[in-house]
Amino acid sequence: QVQLVESGGGSVQAGGSLRLSCTASGIMVRNHPMGWYRQSPGKERELVATVTSGGTTRYGDSVKGRFTISRDNVKITEDLQMNSLKPEDTAVYYCNMERFGSLYWGQGSQVTVAS
Repeated sequence: QVQLVESGGGSVQAGGSLRLSCTASGIMVRNHPMGWYRQSPGKERELVATVTSGGTTRYGDSVKGRFTISRDNVKITEDLQMNSLKPEDTAVYYCNMERFGSLYWGQGSQVTVAS
């Protein structure tokens, strides 16, 4: 099985920055695509960013140029640096791993951006 444990998040004023981290553990968890998704009340979960083990990244249109995803393949961690935050970035953020066709999720971290 796979366990994804998130840390970081919190509350910030618009224009501020926050960082999320996720640590993966379990059986055969190296070298799988990882990412971040978010969900706000009344909306579907949406892509924030993904990163492959080779470092190829993909971003949702709403966060391009503001958020940066990174990973450490030795520690099996990933981070999401969020800059120039906007109130519409307020959501629960979920760490994600795609492993052998299955999706695994972290517990969720609340990010709140005040205007």
